Amino acid sequence: MRKYAPELLDLERELTVFLRRARAFSGELAREVHPELEPAAYGLFVRLEDGGPQRATDLAVYFGVGKATISRQLRVLENLGLITRSPDPADGRASLVHLTKQGRDRFSLVREARRAQYVRKLAAWDREEVAELARLLHQLNDMADAGS
Repeated sequence: MRKYAPELLDLERELTVFLRRARAFSGELAREVHPELEPAAYGLFVRLEDGGPQRATDLAVYFGVGKATISRQLRVLENLGLITRSPDPADGRASLVHLTKQGRDRFSLVREARRAQYVRKLAAWDREEVAELARLLHQLNDMADAGS
């Protein structure tokens, strides 16, 4: 069995705990937007709010899931009136997914509550520490996006 540096093992353990808690928290937040939503829905709201209208295939690539999975998730959101689709002006065969006013309003309330919770939990941290954590997480996400 290969030996790993203790700091790598510490990182693995802490990321595992963090991701488990983040998944549970996203589930709570998604259910606050609408009781029928699954945890993955919150990430879709974040992506659509921050990135604007997008093709379902682009969302699937971004989240690293199959087209069938993203289609099922979007169908639920659409049936609840939280997203809608419109023709893609760049390609008439495709459509763009975007938040409805109801979806945006519900998401904004929940997102604001989530941000307020971060402020409370990180109140004892220096701003530089928060910025460094954000920078390192961004670097980790960039590596994942690059397939490293």
